[in-house]
Amino acid sequence: MEMLDELFATIDWALIAPILLLQLVLMVVALFDCVRSDEVKQPKWVWYLVIIFINILGPIIYFIFGKDKG
Repeated sequence: MEMLDELFATIDWALIAPILLLQLVLMVVALFDCVRSDEVKQPKWVWYLVIIFINILGPIIYFIFGKDKG
């Protein structure tokens, strides 16, 4: 446990916090959009997995390739 405390003490949270916040905001917005959207290019469950498990890029991939333009 002490080793874990040392690890967290050495992390520069001023650099990591904005990235974590960006990831959270992108994920929440993409998930809400996917849930509310009637037309997506693949099954919604695929997009849920992409959005949740591919950090930062997953929501961006969804907004670029997942939404049906028509």
